[in-house]
Amino acid sequence: MYHFRLEVSNVFGSFRETALRTHGRSVFKTLLREIAMKIRRYTILAAALVMAFSGLVAAPVFAGEVTLSGASCFPIGSPPGRPFEALVKEINKRGKGVVQIDLKGGAPAIGSPFTLTQKMAKGAYDIVGCTEAYFGNVLPEAPVLRFSDYTYAELRKNGGLAYMQKLLEAKGIHFIARHHDHGPFHLWLSKPISKPDLTGLHLRVAPVYTAFFKSLGATVQTSNIQQVYTYMENGTVQGYGWPASGWVPAWVKVTKYRVEPGFYHATLHTLANKRSWNRLSQAQRDLLMEVGLEFEVNSETTGATFQAYLKKTKAWMASEGMETITFKGADRAKWLSAASTAGWAEVIERSPEHGPALKKLFTK
Repeated sequence: MYHFRLEVSNVFGSFRETALRTHGRSVFKTLLREIAMKIRRYTILAAALVMAFSGLVAAPVFAGEVTLSGASCFPIGSPPGRPFEALVKEINKRGKGVVQIDLKGGAPAIGSPFTLTQKMAKGAYDIVGCTEAYFGNVLPEAPVLRFSDYTYAELRKNGGLAYMQKLLEAKGIHFIARHHDHGPFHLWLSKPISKPDLTGLHLRVAPVYTAFFKSLGATVQTSNIQQVYTYMENGTVQGYGWPASGWVPAWVKVTKYRVEPGFYHATLHTLANKRSWNRLSQAQRDLLMEVGLEFEVNSETTGATFQAYLKKTKAWMASEGMETITFKGADRAKWLSAASTAGWAEVIERSPEHGPALKKLFTK
């Protein structure tokens, strides 16, 4: 520091002597004043730039209205895709000036539904609407969301969803809400069965019920939603799993039987890219949560509205010639026990650390 001051002193002294010899004392004083004024201006400007930059770093990137890129795991306009589209519409209606969602499209038109959440976690989209069946490849514990014996309000109180939030955050994903529940899954068939034995049947599956159907002797294959009709029509498969709500009406032409009782929950979830979520302002997060939680509460399948809709849907299926195969007594118990046992065994095998803890939180 001493050497720096000495060097500055020597330079300034040399400048002073040269200026005095060339211009005289009065001109020298004028030059000094001009230099001092410039130094002060540059100092103030530098300080202002530092403060402005600091403010930008500290404040959320999305401080004004932000438009988030969104995507659906289902085709736009399809029965299972409509609930997320309704959520997006409501957010855009109430979020003017705060937050909007630009729904880019739905799978499979924009790619495989099984990779959509993976892409979102990496930043391809900011927010997605998806069933957990399609993001189990991101989070091995995801299936527990369909096994719950509790309402989602209860899961928020007992720590079940908080546990899942922690696991999702580690994968770069923020859980917003379950925006819809299509109710229980069913097995739909082109030919009848008389007991809970699926030996000899080749079924179209999603990861939701693969372990369950295989545990009862079925062989399986996956497909996207648009292939279900064709595979049933040409005999590639003799059945498939799907909830009664969110069912595609055209399938009634190739589906002859529905098996009761249903099993699990066909839940749909709104997920956000963690980095995108963290950049939102509190007002933007609050609006997304407000709408998401409203949809979550309204989609509980125990409500009278949903039960009335389900009854009406099944009545229509019967009017179209579909028959119901209902397991009772020991067969019913075996059917439901196989569903629960196979599902939880798969989760615990994949996640021996978290599976048992989640089972305690999600089952009664």
